[in-house]
Amino acid sequence: MREQRGAIGQSPTVRISSAATPAPEAVLDVARETATDTHVVEVGPVGVPRFDPLAVTTADGTTAFHTAVSPSDVRLLVDTLEEGESPTDGAHAVVSHDPEPATLPRPDSGPLAVGERVALARCGWVAPASVTDYEYEFSTELVSPIGSNEAFDRLAEIGLRGRGRGDGSTDDPVSETWTTVREAPGDPVVVVNGNEADENARMDSLLLESVPIDVLDGASVVASALETPDIVVYLDESDTLARERVEQAAGALDRDVDGVELNVQVASGPDTYRAGEMTMALESLEGNDRLEARRRPPGPAEYGLFGRPTAIHTPRTLAQVRAALASPEAMETDETDPGTRLLSVAGDVESPATVELPTDGSLKTAFDAVVGDGQFKAACVGGVFGGITRDIRVSPSAGALRSSNLGTNGIVERLNDDRCMVAFAGKRAKFAREGNCGRCVPGREGTKQLLELLREIYDGDYNRGMIEELARVMRRSSICDFGQTASRPTTTAMSNFDSEFTAHTEGYCPAGFCEEQAATERRTEPRRPGSTAHE
Repeated sequence: MREQRGAIGQSPTVRISSAATPAPEAVLDVARETATDTHVVEVGPVGVPRFDPLAVTTADGTTAFHTAVSPSDVRLLVDTLEEGESPTDGAHAVVSHDPEPATLPRPDSGPLAVGERVALARCGWVAPASVTDYEYEFSTELVSPIGSNEAFDRLAEIGLRGRGRGDGSTDDPVSETWTTVREAPGDPVVVVNGNEADENARMDSLLLESVPIDVLDGASVVASALETPDIVVYLDESDTLARERVEQAAGALDRDVDGVELNVQVASGPDTYRAGEMTMALESLEGNDRLEARRRPPGPAEYGLFGRPTAIHTPRTLAQVRAALASPEAMETDETDPGTRLLSVAGDVESPATVELPTDGSLKTAFDAVVGDGQFKAACVGGVFGGITRDIRVSPSAGALRSSNLGTNGIVERLNDDRCMVAFAGKRAKFAREGNCGRCVPGREGTKQLLELLREIYDGDYNRGMIEELARVMRRSSICDFGQTASRPTTTAMSNFDSEFTAHTEGYCPAGFCEEQAATERRTEPRRPGSTAHE
């Protein structure tokens, strides 16, 4: 496949980006029709959906960010560039920099100024499938040609840990998993698990849509360390843009492992939450219609895809692998969890955003990238089955989050004071009951019992001790992360908002949500034939 035309080294340039779907054709078409000397390049999203479509113009060491552009807007921008000027009027931000930087110039304020940009450094700046753009930073090559033993030793010394719920090394050192794979009998394989159906989790899709070569470069490092040319990229079937970008990037890469050409395959799985759990991801890749978690041991590192020793990692982890080798100074953060972590901020905000924080930073910083909707009440940290907390002055490191009984999957949901914590916990428990695979009793029956116990609160019976005991059994006995964490929203909500649970036994919702919900249901319930009620 022919390499995509690059963006770096071309001036003047206008980069057009958008999330989830390709940049609007009308904006790109007008930009290309108007341009004569200006280079028009479609790039990936930057992680701030409210900016889309985003036009980033660069000329003579000045980059201007123009948000939510229309075809007429982009025509004026290109016309200005054609006249030899930088279109800074009306820009969201303007940055002066050295000629042709290798990474996105960062404004001094706004969402793009929040935290660090290490894994996200090239998002919105490089052409997704241009090897030339990626190699520009290093002048000659990507990091994957680094010797396999050297890369393994460096990453083992750093102590890099896996990121995301679908990773085979979640919050554990990746080198330990690689050692197990190396020692297991059979031909190893690397699986990139990019199937994340949580609509609030934009971290992995952002990397795959913007910098797929970064992810494949990291996967190539793992493949080299394991002496295998086989890489399988597993995506959600709805991730059409990510699939397109990954396939283009794989076609542009020219890499081999021990003289054997890299074999990158892209496959899709169901658009369901459980399909992203690492063993169910393998079940999906093997073509099984009914997805159930596998019992462990043996884990995927010993017996994975089609019985082969498998290193399964999320795009987030592989981007960190690359960053650790390319920018080792970025790893000098929390000694027990080095590097950075990607966080998607969602919930009660005007528009979500994805940011990158050092592991010795604070979750509170992530909120600087969004505009809150309503008064802050709490946050759910860690995704669908994350933990509820009033205090977000917690570092995003695995150790700090776990010690605070919060999740590490990288989603921070802002919850305003209109939220009812009992209803919130009930909604997550209902999701767990309906979405579990049914393989183990604690996951199948435990989620059902949890939901029933929460429903009993509305009937005046709040048995906190029974809920906590049930949660303990589920946490210790479930065979996968789904069942082990399904009760966390409930238990942490009780710990922080016990009075709300008690109030509901007396028929009162302090947030006023449940009364309003009940009134809405009464107004919209089906009418009896001939009835004039609600008219």
